[in-house]
Amino acid sequence: MTIQDAKFLMSNSRVEECPPPTLPEYAFIGRSNVGKSSLINMLTNQKGLAKTSSQPGKTQLINHFLINDSWYLVDLPGYGYAKISKDARVKWARMINYYLRKRENLTCVFVLVDSRHAPQAADLEFMEQLGNEGIPFVMIFTKADKQSGSRTSQNVVQYLEKMSESWDELPRHFVTSAEEKTGREEVLAFIGEVNQQLAQAPDNA
Repeated sequence: MTIQDAKFLMSNSRVEECPPPTLPEYAFIGRSNVGKSSLINMLTNQKGLAKTSSQPGKTQLINHFLINDSWYLVDLPGYGYAKISKDARVKWARMINYYLRKRENLTCVFVLVDSRHAPQAADLEFMEQLGNEGIPFVMIFTKADKQSGSRTSQNVVQYLEKMSESWDELPRHFVTSAEEKTGREEVLAFIGEVNQQLAQAPDNA
C-alpha cells in the first residue's frame, strides 16, 4: 500500500462524536512512551502528523486521521504508567474501553509493545481483555533499532511463549523501528490486505 494522503480530522473523548463509521478503522494503542506517535508518523511518512513527546501521556483523546480518503487511523491514549492523576487514568480507561467495545467500524487494533523489554503485565492484560471481548488485534514490537537484532528476537519469542500459555492461537506480529522504517511495508501491506478483504465481502458486493 502507498499512502498518498494522510490528514488529521478530529480529536474527541466521545465515541458518538467520532467520524461517521463508514470506513475501515485501525486503532493504535500501547503503554505510555512506547513510541506510538513516532510509529504513526513513520507509517504515514509525515514527521509531524502525530504529536510526539518525551513525556508519557501526551495523547489524551481519541485522534482520527483520514488515510487515502479510504480508511481511518486512530491514535488512542496509552495505558499503564503516565504522570497523570488517578482520576484522569480512570477517565482514560473508560473512554478507551467504551471506544473499543462500541466503535462499530473498528477493524483491527494494533497493540504496540516495546521490543526492549520482557513481557509486561499491562500489555498481557490488555491483550487478554481484547481477546475476551472478541476484538481483532495484532502486535507491533517497537524500537527495534535501540538494541541488537538478536536481543529483539529473544524478547519477541519471550512474549509469544508467555502468551501461548493462555492463547490457543497467537496474534500476528510485526517488528518495527520508526528511525529505520523497519516493518513499514509489512504493516501497510497488512492493512491493505484487510481493506481488500472487506471490499470483497458479500455485504459490500
